[in-house]
Amino acid sequence: MKELTHFINGQHVKGTSGRFAEVFNPATGEAIAKVPLASQEELNDAVAKAAEAQIGWGNTNPQRRARVMMKFGALINEHMDELAELVSLEHGKTLPDAKGDVQRGLEFVEVCMGAPAMLKGEFMDNGGPGIDLYSMRQPLGVVAGITPFNFPAMIPLWKMAGALACGNAMILKPSERVPSTALRLAELLIEAGLPEGVLQVVNGDKDIVDGIIDHEEIPAVAFVGSTPIAQYIYGRACSNGKRAQCFGGAKNHMIIMPDADIDKAADALVGAGFGAAGERCMAISVAVPVGQKTADALIEKLVPRIEALKVGPYTSGDDVDYGPVITQASKDRINGLIASGVEQGANLVVDGRNFELQGYENGFFVGPSMFDNVTPDMDIYKEEIFGPVLSQVRTETYDEALDLVMKNDYGNGTAIYTADGDTARDFAHRVNVGMVGINFPIPVPLSYFTFGGWKKSGFGDLNQYGPDAFRFYTKTKTVTARWFSGIKEGGEFNFKAMD
Repeated sequence: MKELTHFINGQHVKGTSGRFAEVFNPATGEAIAKVPLASQEELNDAVAKAAEAQIGWGNTNPQRRARVMMKFGALINEHMDELAELVSLEHGKTLPDAKGDVQRGLEFVEVCMGAPAMLKGEFMDNGGPGIDLYSMRQPLGVVAGITPFNFPAMIPLWKMAGALACGNAMILKPSERVPSTALRLAELLIEAGLPEGVLQVVNGDKDIVDGIIDHEEIPAVAFVGSTPIAQYIYGRACSNGKRAQCFGGAKNHMIIMPDADIDKAADALVGAGFGAAGERCMAISVAVPVGQKTADALIEKLVPRIEALKVGPYTSGDDVDYGPVITQASKDRINGLIASGVEQGANLVVDGRNFELQGYENGFFVGPSMFDNVTPDMDIYKEEIFGPVLSQVRTETYDEALDLVMKNDYGNGTAIYTADGDTARDFAHRVNVGMVGINFPIPVPLSYFTFGGWKKSGFGDLNQYGPDAFRFYTKTKTVTARWFSGIKEGGEFNFKAMD
């Protein structure tokens, strides 16, 4: 079995803790590698080396740092197929989906090529008699990124690109389930010209997460994962005086109005609900048709589309709609929630629990499932399933549908399908959710905007990527300056204060 490494000071370094986690191919259920789980001593060493390297990197002018981002972006493009293969192997998503994972991360690397413009401060002359004021953005030092399994390339790139472009060093802890993509990206950064030690990839589990958020030399932590862990990390990091942005789970709703194009809405729901096996924080997991006629028409359109979905390994090529879920435990949890929906009275119109794929009997595959007549008190509604399961909650009015979204604990993304501009505008204005789609199923903003959820989907004042990334990864220093006038007499300067 292949033994993976950490990436410290520009080199692959074997773990010394003696602890490992297995890395699986979800399509076969086979353990394909083991990844070391770092000790506190290994973390301390990585942070110390990062702090040393950060001094020079932080003093490098932003334009030169941007040039590293330019070369890095070119290398990501050059190695797109290789990176997608790594994503698919350890995560299970299809190759087109894996390339999308890499591409969306690359888009923020491209934004960071413009870092000099984002890092400019402010200036005012004559703020007082002979007094000038100016501000500057400076790096924080050694920051940390803790990233999830479901986007092995995109989210590490979201974290590292902004942090590095701002002049910080970063400790990146990728998910131990999908470590290889982050390790390869670290190699490409060195090839692009990043000084050794500025990015350290430290693999680990909860122990090392605690070590990161308690470490005195790490002033900022950025995390993406489940809501309970996001809340835990945010609370503990803040209590340690750190800056933190922690993004958690979701329960994303799509409202379908009676005037919507039902075919387009159904296509959108299938793609948004079942793509990547539903393992996306922006997946639509709840369809909310308004009116019984709309609900009946939607079910009629959805069922054949869902039943026609092709599930299989990424090696099957572009003919596959989605692959396996990440672990056997995830598969068991999803099937358990489907069973609870049946027990609690929902109508299971498509049942994917007994899905089997010849030759891949040990893979972590879950067939597509859909419920109708789901109510908010059911576990399948309250829980983030994170799997290929779509629930339909019927409502009678637009206000009832909007109220359902507003009362949900999560506020990551939402969407509405309608032909009426007034309804769409009202929805966008009133809904208490961070990202809103209008006739658009997965409203992930482009990277020069910003990404972030509300309520229990996000903890912290600043979002991911876009302008907020440059705010999060820098601190503002403001200088008030006054120069005294001098009159040269007899070869000497006599200075007088300007009161």
